[in-house]
Amino acid sequence: MESLDIDGAWVFTPRIHTDRRGSFHEWFSRPGLEELACRRLDVAQANCSVSRRGVIRGIHFSDVPPGQAKYVTCTNGAILDVIVDIRLGSPGFGRWITVPLTAENRTAIFIEEGLGHAFAALTDEATIFYLCSAPYDPLGEHGVNPLDPDLGIDWPTDIVPVLSDKDAAAPSLSAAIAGRMLPDYGQCKTVADALNRPVAVQSVGQARRRASRQSPTGSTGTPACRS
Repeated sequence: MESLDIDGAWVFTPRIHTDRRGSFHEWFSRPGLEELACRRLDVAQANCSVSRRGVIRGIHFSDVPPGQAKYVTCTNGAILDVIVDIRLGSPGFGRWITVPLTAENRTAIFIEEGLGHAFAALTDEATIFYLCSAPYDPLGEHGVNPLDPDLGIDWPTDIVPVLSDKDAAAPSLSAAIAGRMLPDYGQCKTVADALNRPVAVQSVGQARRRASRQSPTGSTGTPACRS
């Protein structure tokens, strides 16, 4: 698992084991997440969405607290996943990043509470699975327009965007600021920090085993957790 350029976002590239029968990979591990992202994900709901080419879903986010952390992967087709920092007071406020998620690379992303999430379906059909830290709450769910020119997200130019009526009518980022809709960075970090994995005292054997085990991204060792 590797941290991304937005605080509170990670990407995970699994090892895929193949043989004449097909393939096998572990797409989520709670102990692995705790070790590599230094926090836990308490799964409250698992979602599946199927989208046709050109569909853009998002930018979605939840009220914080409690917020909704998400672990997302693509099991069929391909999407361009987009993470947007919409947390007021964040050093990276307004920044967005894209991560290709495909059935071939089996990559997953994890985002903390308060970050905005969206994606575009790049194939005729794309199937996405989400693990969520909180159940769906229609009163606490909000959105920012994914085509907001002030955000300037670099959506693929070879697709015709298809949005739900709700997403198409979502406010711009500036309107969301004016409407006091956006989560506060400090509150988001308080929620996330409460889920931090404390730094455990390791035996010599544990330290050696972890140091010798190569991470999925090719780095070695264990990152330092926040204290």
